[in-house]
Amino acid sequence: MRELVGGHLEHCGFDVQKAEDGIKGQALALQYSPDLIVLDLMLPKVDGLTLCQRLRRDERTAGIPILMLTALAGTKDKVSGFNSGADDYLTKPFDLDELQVRIKALLRRTDRAPLGTSSHQEILSYGPLTLVPERFEAIWFECPVRLTHLEFELLHCLLQRHGQTVAPSLILKEVWGYEPDDDIETIRVHVRHLRTKLEPDPRKPRFIKTVYGAGYCLELPTTEQIALHKDVVTQAWKARKEISDQEERATA
Repeated sequence: MRELVGGHLEHCGFDVQKAEDGIKGQALALQYSPDLIVLDLMLPKVDGLTLCQRLRRDERTAGIPILMLTALAGTKDKVSGFNSGADDYLTKPFDLDELQVRIKALLRRTDRAPLGTSSHQEILSYGPLTLVPERFEAIWFECPVRLTHLEFELLHCLLQRHGQTVAPSLILKEVWGYEPDDDIETIRVHVRHLRTKLEPDPRKPRFIKTVYGAGYCLELPTTEQIALHKDVVTQAWKARKEISDQEERATA
C-alpha cells in the first residue's frame, strides 16, 4: 500500500518520503517539514493515532496538514482520528484519484493567499474575535488561540455569517472543498474542538450554537456586551493554559 500510494503521488508530481513505521515517520516529518502527511493508522512500533498526537504537540510539525488512511470506517474511528489532530480521513478501499483530490484540497487551503487579499467583503474581525491568517490564529477576547488549519477555516466560514445559521452542506463545500460522504460527523468533531478552545464551558456553548436540523451559528457579543463575557472567557482560557502547561511539563 505504501509503495502503491507513494508511486502514484510521485507520478502526479509530488516529492514523496516514505516510512515503514511510526518512529521513522516522525523522524522524517521533523527532518523534511513536509507540506502534507499521509498517515496510516495501523503502523508498527508507534500507531498512527499516537503519532498524530505527537506531531500535533510538537511546534515544528503542529501546522502540517495530516490525511489519515485507514480500514477503520466506523464513526467512532473517524472521531478518534479527528480528535488526534487529523485534518481529513479516507477509508480503505479508496480510489487513488480521490486521494489526490483530497490532498490537493488540503494543500490548497494551506498554501492559499492570506484571507482578505482577494475580496474586500471578507470579515476578519468582529467584536471580541479577530482572525490572523498568517499564523492560523484567533485573538479571542484579547487572548491568542492557536488553531489547526481546518479549525481556522471553519471559524472563518462561521464568522463571515455571524448571527446566521450556516448549513452543514455549505460548511463542507467551503471548508473541505468537496462533500466527504456527506458525513456531518466531520463537522461536529471540529465544532467540538473549536468550542473547547473558545467557550468558557464547551458543554453549554454561548457563542457557537447548534441549530438542530439546520446547522451552526456563531453568535458574537456586541461592543456593549463584551465586558459581560470577557472575565469569564479570560479566566477559563487561563485555567486551560495552566492545565496544558502542566501536561507538557509532565510529558517532558
